[in-house]
Amino acid sequence: QVRLVESGGGLVQPGGSLRLSCAASGSIFTINTMSWYRQAPGNQRELVASITWRGNTNYADSVKGRFTISRDNTKNTEYLQMNSLKPDDTAGYICKVVLSTGNNYWGQGTQVTVSS
Repeated sequence: QVRLVESGGGLVQPGGSLRLSCAASGSIFTINTMSWYRQAPGNQRELVASITWRGNTNYADSVKGRFTISRDNTKNTEYLQMNSLKPDDTAGYICKVVLSTGNNYWGQGTQVTVSS
């Protein structure tokens, strides 16, 4: 089994920054992709950003130019650097990994609140 633990969420003012981390542990062989999703009350869960083991990235249009996803393969950890945060970014942010086996694993989520 694979366990994912997110950290780094919190309350920030508009225009501020946060850096989220997701550490994977357990029965990890090869991680194909690591992703960040977010879900706000009343909204569907949406893909924010993803990164493959080779470093290819994908971003939602709403965060392009403001968020950066990265990973440290030696630590089995992914990061989401969030700059120029807006109130609309307020949501629970959830980490997801896809192993080479095709199995998916989800973290518990970390809350990001952007408010003045």
